[in-house]
Amino acid sequence: MIHYQTGGGAESGVFHIVLVEPEIPANTGNISRTCAATGCVLHLVRPLGFSTDDKYLKRAGLDYWHLLDIRYHDSIQEVWDKHPDGRFFYLSTKGRSAYTEVRYQPGDFLVFGKETRGLPDWVLARDPEHVLRIPIRAEARSLNLSNSVAIVVFEAFRQLGFPGLRV
Repeated sequence: MIHYQTGGGAESGVFHIVLVEPEIPANTGNISRTCAATGCVLHLVRPLGFSTDDKYLKRAGLDYWHLLDIRYHDSIQEVWDKHPDGRFFYLSTKGRSAYTEVRYQPGDFLVFGKETRGLPDWVLARDPEHVLRIPIRAEARSLNLSNSVAIVVFEAFRQLGFPGLRV
């Protein structure tokens, strides 16, 4: 099992990436690598659709696992309870605002749903004004989860001047 946690408290990492019930190990591995390369904290909300021992998960993360601050939770409610002052943004095709319309701040939580269904409506209803979307063609259903995370993470870093990253 991969249980690396290199950082300290909630303040470690510039952003928090929350994956709610991810299903595909390669996507989570790619997202893990993005988090390791940027210093983002990765939160995985169970149930996971794979074992953290999965070879595809490990291969996608390559040799970056020692750089990753990864935390496991039994529910999204647990994440909210542990970070009551956190600013949460929910990425969904149901969002009314584009992800570029937000002024991101260090410590923001970027929440993504499972590959097959996205985030449940009850999660999106928690704060409808913070539900964001990535613009795509009307004929397309959605983007790949790991691509979506990378798009939003790098926009947030760009807005802050890429703190802690080699430009």
